[in-house]
Amino acid sequence: MSFIPKTYEEWKHCIIVKCDILLTQTYVAERLEALNDHRHFQTQQFIDRWGEAHHAQTVVWFQQAAKELAT
Repeated sequence: MSFIPKTYEEWKHCIIVKCDILLTQTYVAERLEALNDHRHFQTQQFIDRWGEAHHAQTVVWFQQAAKELAT
């Protein structure tokens, strides 16, 4: 069974620790661009797998990460 994060901290842990991905300004900007484009193939797959609500929440978490990186 897949773990679906419920909070920003859980999401951030999944990205950084479990997936071993650095949340850089470039990475966050690229993901936000893709996630905000509903025509993007990976975004369509994400929504099909996880649903619209989780997609919307993930966008919010990436936006929060972008704000953290900007400070």
